[in-house]
Amino acid sequence: MPKQRPPQLDSPKVRTVIKAASRANTRLYRLTGGLVGSTWRIGSAFPRGVPMCLLTTTGKRSGQPRTAPLLHMRDGDRVVLVASQGGLPRHPDWYHNVRTNPEVTVQVKREVRRMKARTATPEERAELWPRLVAMYADFDDYQSWTDREIPVVICEPTPT
Repeated sequence: MPKQRPPQLDSPKVRTVIKAASRANTRLYRLTGGLVGSTWRIGSAFPRGVPMCLLTTTGKRSGQPRTAPLLHMRDGDRVVLVASQGGLPRHPDWYHNVRTNPEVTVQVKREVRRMKARTATPEERAELWPRLVAMYADFDDYQSWTDREIPVVICEPTPT
């Protein structure tokens, strides 16, 4: 298992491609109700695929809606996310948004639900992490590339 993040992942070109691909994935996901863009087949997800959702948060500074396509795991009526940022040393923006305002919207294929997001407790993370790694083994690599503990986020339905 690699202990250092491959330096090519930090090039400005890769960041630009990832941002453009995320915007395109979000548009296609919404346009097709998840028919296109709801399965990730890169890295350890190839060829079987891992489910993706769209997480919409409220921007911490802007107050505007921000949507990120993310790998997710269902856990009953909960949606579990990983704030890995590919093993970068800092948390992703969406995680900072969730910590400031936990009211989120999660779209899984055509199903759109209002939810409340929270960071898993240490006990919950210990239970969920092996299941998340079984789903997508690259999460273990990402954790080995950073000194921060990668947060696991649990989104729970809000009463209507």
